[in-house]
Amino acid sequence: MIDVNKVRIVEDFPEKGIKFYDITTILNDPETFDGIFQTLVAAARQLNPEVIVGLEARGFYFAPALALELKIPFAPIRKKGKLPYKTYSESYALEYGTAQIEIHQDAMPFGKRVLILDDILATGGTASAAARLVENFKPISVNYLFFMELTSLAGRKKLGNAPIRTLVSI
Repeated sequence: MIDVNKVRIVEDFPEKGIKFYDITTILNDPETFDGIFQTLVAAARQLNPEVIVGLEARGFYFAPALALELKIPFAPIRKKGKLPYKTYSESYALEYGTAQIEIHQDAMPFGKRVLILDDILATGGTASAAARLVENFKPISVNYLFFMELTSLAGRKKLGNAPIRTLVSI
């Protein structure tokens, strides 16, 4: 059982009116962190991905280790200007503005089953932008896996009909 009470809620961050769900409190608790990680591994195995895509920054807490556990490639998606090679880029809306993310043009092979992993599904903006980036690689399928979903923000609506798994919905 995952105890969501271990997630710290920070009011008015990064801007007034925003509730930030801080999962670093989970990282400080090895037993909880391992429990979440093992649950993510089990969920990912059911989806049988060939590539794990992790979103900066908090998706990086889980995605590389998950890819290593499954013995498949990890492809990072980072904020604009953080990747040193040729990239594809996508813009998206946040609760409090806009942003851009990028992926290397050689981040993964074409025609694979891709699992996009992030910590929290909120508005769906980042995840939908990530899916648009992944489409450059003509994937066979795209699935989503999140530790937590904030259902009141209706992020699922932006992700279309692709399978979405979350460990916790609040």
